[in-house]
Amino acid sequence: MEGVYHPLLKNAVANTLEMGPFRNLVFLTGANMAGKSTFLRSFSTAVYIAHMGFPVAASGMELSVLDGVYTTINLPDNLGIGASHFYAEVLRVKKIAQELSEKKSLFVLFDELFRGTNVKDALEGTLAVCKAFTNRKDSKFIISSHIIEAADELRKKESAAFFFLPTIMKGTAPEYTYTLQEGVTNDKHGMIIINNEGILDILKQGNKGGKRLNQQL
Repeated sequence: MEGVYHPLLKNAVANTLEMGPFRNLVFLTGANMAGKSTFLRSFSTAVYIAHMGFPVAASGMELSVLDGVYTTINLPDNLGIGASHFYAEVLRVKKIAQELSEKKSLFVLFDELFRGTNVKDALEGTLAVCKAFTNRKDSKFIISSHIIEAADELRKKESAAFFFLPTIMKGTAPEYTYTLQEGVTNDKHGMIIINNEGILDILKQGNKGGKRLNQQL
């Protein structure tokens, strides 16, 4: 897919990505606001619309016909069946696994896989599922994640590719290019943003105010 962009965004940034049996799983990283979800929506919308036979928001696209498209972005809890976000996501993965077991060729997209559980479980689950996905060469998978540690182990899989959306710090202010780069992000700007908002200073002032109040009492 060449120059794919989100069809509903003004001045949308276009990106290019090639997938195939040689690269059937893309592990996508980047900070919040860097554009991961928007890119995933752009790519998956193009895949879906192409299967309907309509023009896509891209400068060029070539694809094989697939048996199904599964996208999971902002998956909600399902209180009706008593399912937490994590359990709803597990059920989604199970459904996809069943489809793959029937030899179907799928396009599967997960935005922040297993974010509904603790970091250790999320890491182990992400690795286990992604490794299994890389063995299904007739299907394509894009997995976005904040768990960059998973990339070290996934590099052992030849068909896994790694891309990120960068954050450029201009002093203490983040700026985003929304342009894919190959590799894994090393962006760690969480504490910078927390400090920018003065949260710790506010909390310290609150402690001082509490001490003054106790002294007055």
